[in-house]
Amino acid sequence: MGLASAEALASEGCRVMIAGRNQQRLQQALGASSHSELLSVKCADVGDRQSVRQLIDEADRVLGQVDIFVNSAGINVPNRSIDLLAPEDWDRLLRVNATGSYNCMYAVLPQMRARGDGLIVNISSIAGKRGDLLGGVAYCAAKFAQAGLGRTVAGEVGTEGVRVTTIYPGEANTPLLDARPTPVTEEHRARILQPEDIGAAVLMIACLPPRAHIPELIITPTCQPFV
Repeated sequence: MGLASAEALASEGCRVMIAGRNQQRLQQALGASSHSELLSVKCADVGDRQSVRQLIDEADRVLGQVDIFVNSAGINVPNRSIDLLAPEDWDRLLRVNATGSYNCMYAVLPQMRARGDGLIVNISSIAGKRGDLLGGVAYCAAKFAQAGLGRTVAGEVGTEGVRVTTIYPGEANTPLLDARPTPVTEEHRARILQPEDIGAAVLMIACLPPRAHIPELIITPTCQPFV
């Protein structure tokens, strides 16, 4: 979803820095991009505050400033129920999926508030809207935390001209499916949301005038009810 968001923004002429923990995958994404001249990469771990600080510093150096920040880092594990979830996996999911969003927002918000302008988009999950056995206890807890963080910060900084949007995708065809307890068929992958659907939503939000704010956006595949 992060890469699809980067591609969507670059398609409109934005210069974009993409970040992740795997330098090789970042370089592969850059090489495969149809907008590679507008993309740069930086290896970073959102769960590490020093690494996030270095990411923002590098983005400022390369891009000039950060106008739009998309929080899309997310992980899950196969053993998701409370009786099977290992304590270290609980810690790891909260570190990336919840604390990672905090670390990024904490690092990038000061410059946005100083300018009186900026957009942060947090990619959460419908598992952050309601308890979900599919996502599991740690994933749901982290996504609820991310949702509360986004909504609260949006209330704090909205009057200063900074917008924070939380997107809640339903089932999506991303690498997270590889961590499902039960393998997902190719037919199912084709029916659910695709990364470019989220990229299109991010672009739509980013193209709104500064006076318009979407606090929350739920996107589900048509085959997945949301009630």
